[in-house]
Amino acid sequence: MRVVVTGGAGFIGSAVVRYLVERTEAEVANVDKLTYAGNQESLASAADSSRYHFYKVDICDAVALDRVFAEFQPTHVMHLAAESHVDRSIDGPAAFIETNIIGTYTLLEAARRYWGNLPEAAREAFRFHHVSTDEVYGDLEGTDDLFLETTPYAPSSPYSASKASSDHLVRAWLRTYGFPTLLTNCSNNYGPYHFPEKLIPHVILNALSGEPLPVYGDGNQIRDWLYVEDHAHALVEVATRGEVGETYNIGGHNEKRNLEVVQVICDLLEELAPNKPEGVQHYRELITFVKDRPGHDVRYAIDASKIERELGWVPQESFETGIRKTVQWYLDNRDWWGRVLSGEYQLGRLGQES
Repeated sequence: MRVVVTGGAGFIGSAVVRYLVERTEAEVANVDKLTYAGNQESLASAADSSRYHFYKVDICDAVALDRVFAEFQPTHVMHLAAESHVDRSIDGPAAFIETNIIGTYTLLEAARRYWGNLPEAAREAFRFHHVSTDEVYGDLEGTDDLFLETTPYAPSSPYSASKASSDHLVRAWLRTYGFPTLLTNCSNNYGPYHFPEKLIPHVILNALSGEPLPVYGDGNQIRDWLYVEDHAHALVEVATRGEVGETYNIGGHNEKRNLEVVQVICDLLEELAPNKPEGVQHYRELITFVKDRPGHDVRYAIDASKIERELGWVPQESFETGIRKTVQWYLDNRDWWGRVLSGEYQLGRLGQES
């Protein structure tokens, strides 16, 4: 098995790369542009492996992608490269259109050119796995409704609209060209190596420095939280055992209100980091409600019964176990996030660049 992972220096992508290197025998090619969200220091445990290869390549660069495919000769592509921060998409949607739509199109075409020249047996075995988000579905009205693989798309933000577009491209390449694609839509991920702009690491690091913990609106928005290492396992299962043309929703079975998530983190820090910043008596007192995000979806929740039924995958972490591991990881890895906050991480280069 020879796997191209796009966006392999990102949060979820690096978890997939680590999983493949540490728990399978696959050869892995990490294709990453190394934007602000790409951090090769998240791959330190995999970078020394002879089965790990790094290509600093923009997925919008067709010539460079052709070179990657010709040199590496993959059997699988796992496409995770994407701009993914909703607030950034509101402030500057152009990068999301470029990477998530044009980039996915360019990658699909490069992969299809390569696939079209393979021997018949290799063509039959080849898989293109596109990794997407539950945000393409919009939000849920009822308290008991769940996103199904057949839920109509209703994206709310430039980010989710760009991901919805890329999903449609992937399905069209299957229908029109017979190109062997699979698609997954996941709920909110959390865990180690998460870039500090996202909710959970942002709250942890702000609390440790005694800064406000911003909560949008009233904090009653509900998300289904999925531990990133559970997600990486699910993605590998889909890429290797999923049925071509199918979509699999991946969720953590952990619905929590945003305010509740912040409060849980505060309470864990009371236990795990009792020496608070000067002037802070209780971490919860740092919670600050701020103006809500434009077009903010209220509730996401995934029905992950299909992947459990067909591939036998279920998450191993509850929110309670996963969030404790996450908070402890950030307490134990101050060097990693300190270099992210200072920008030093962008100077580092680990692994073999091809």
